[in-house]
Amino acid sequence: MIPRPPARILRNTAFVAAALLDVWVHVAPDEPLSLALALAAACLLVLRRRFPLLVFLLTLPAVLLTSAIFASLAALYTLATFTRRRTLLAVCGLALTLSDMTEWSPSLQLDLWSPSGLIALGYTAATAAAPIFLGQLVQARRDLSLRLTEISQARDHERRLSAQAVLAEERAQLAREMHDVVSHQVSLIAVQAGALQVGTQDTVAKQAAATIRRLSVQTLDELRHMVNVLRDSHSHPTELTPQPSLTDLRRLIDSSGIDAHLTTDLPGGLPPTLQRAVYRTVQEALTNVRKHAPGATATVRASYEDNAVRVTVSNSAPTRPAVPLPSAHYGLVALRQRAALLGGTVTSGPTADGGYQLRLELPVKKAR
Repeated sequence: MIPRPPARILRNTAFVAAALLDVWVHVAPDEPLSLALALAAACLLVLRRRFPLLVFLLTLPAVLLTSAIFASLAALYTLATFTRRRTLLAVCGLALTLSDMTEWSPSLQLDLWSPSGLIALGYTAATAAAPIFLGQLVQARRDLSLRLTEISQARDHERRLSAQAVLAEERAQLAREMHDVVSHQVSLIAVQAGALQVGTQDTVAKQAAATIRRLSVQTLDELRHMVNVLRDSHSHPTELTPQPSLTDLRRLIDSSGIDAHLTTDLPGGLPPTLQRAVYRTVQEALTNVRKHAPGATATVRASYEDNAVRVTVSNSAPTRPAVPLPSAHYGLVALRQRAALLGGTVTSGPTADGGYQLRLELPVKKAR
């Protein structure tokens, strides 16, 4: 398919062709000077957008010697579309009018006081004013289009600011609710666990109370970070700090309250987002073991091969009945979404021995 020429080239070609047709109609071939000036004026229209005033001035000699005035009218129109100097346009229009009315001879003769002279002056002035008004109209239309674009952009910006304000208010409200409800409840759990740890003589109860208190304090610390993020209504992204990494896996497993074994050969230089995905996957899997498979043992295997990280968390069958707990099954959904953003997959399902297995696979080259 042949590419279409740009509109500017087509307009320049049309103007030059019209000017040459005007020369062919109004200039006789036996007048070499007039013909040369008229042809030069027509060809100069190619430069009318780059040098509008200069091109107009260079077309005036052709108007003085010939009746071919289209080139000068086109140059004046282009000048009117670019300049905002009304005085300059009035002077140029007057120059074109006088050049068109002047009969070039050894002694210039211009009779403006006769009826025919006044009529000719009126028609000539109207002819010169037409491209000026048309050019100013095009300029006003262009300015109006720019203003409408600016108004549209301003409205879009205002809508974005309004949406951000609504989002900031919702985040602040959510932060207040989390602080007032969740923080209060977890604080009570920590206090009760501390009291139980001090008041009981049972070693197992002391260890359980200490674990509950430690996890409650850790939850409160993470909750404070989350509340700070929700309260931050700035446009720049805010990260939850501190972010977990692979070095925290051992501590996570030791504090999980599950008989779990970790086997890993993952390198330490993996991208932070990938390390967080591995940590959150293991965390969610161990949480599900505690909730749905009491008394089960767990095995965590993490390996790196073929430019991919593979993590498998499997548990045996439960030895005690599970305590009914509220669950919306959002944990696995969130893990699959996180893995999909990193170009990986999460699969899960029961095993033949009555246990459960969760498998994560992430390509390292696609991690962000």
